[in-house]
Amino acid sequence: MTDALFGFGLGMRRPHYASFTAGDAAVDFFEVISENFMGVGGRPIDTLMRARGHYPLALHGVSLSVGSADGLNRDYLDVLKVLVDRIEPAVVSDHLCWTGIGGFNSHDLLPVPLTEEALDTVCRGIDQAQTHLGRQMLFENPSTYIAFPGTIPEWEFLHAMVRRTGCGLLLDVNNVHVSATNHGLDPQAWLNGLPLDAVGQIHLAGHSQGEHGLIDTHDAAIDPQVWALYAETIRRTGPVPTMIERDGNIPDLDELIDELGQARTLAALAEVVA
Repeated sequence: MTDALFGFGLGMRRPHYASFTAGDAAVDFFEVISENFMGVGGRPIDTLMRARGHYPLALHGVSLSVGSADGLNRDYLDVLKVLVDRIEPAVVSDHLCWTGIGGFNSHDLLPVPLTEEALDTVCRGIDQAQTHLGRQMLFENPSTYIAFPGTIPEWEFLHAMVRRTGCGLLLDVNNVHVSATNHGLDPQAWLNGLPLDAVGQIHLAGHSQGEHGLIDTHDAAIDPQVWALYAETIRRTGPVPTMIERDGNIPDLDELIDELGQARTLAALAEVVA
């Protein structure tokens, strides 16, 4: 039976597997990268199922590639559905991006040009994926580093995507900060334009300063400006399942739990203000 996602969680990463499989991690849910457990058995799937026995689970994909002009890979969808049907996650999500062409997977979240033609492509892909899985999916707003000329604002694109497909939004607050800053825009104004009523889950993460802008690296503590943006977000959305992603320089689990406590505190304050 599928559990509902609620509260505050973490991405389950290898150094912390033992705590999650024992049920000792002080979280309300956990999230894993879908592709790490698709089409596998043995120890990986056993680890996932043992952790799943203690917590609700979110599956977060990186290779659905809804922005690809080639369309979705049917074999990929079949394998994803087997995993979804087996572990019954509370949430299945992916990214507004494309990852490859002609059968080649770049293993990177490549930017979608925000045009009407691209919107049609993305919506076709989302419709196909949701129909194949028999459930609503969430799609994450990207972190972007370049702007294509003659395109519509990202928040308008996301509004149309949600309206046309019925999908939800996985709102990565760090990505809002990174993208807005890189494009010389106000992150608060960027947030104002988003379809906040469609947000089904929130991601928080750290970023790094690159040579030409901010980079969504997931290898550092969450920036104070991102915390401030999260506080405003949760004030407006109300309670939304929130988690921290950490993929590099992974600290002890207790350090991440302490950082997650800041999200709990900000969410509680937002409820008081509301």
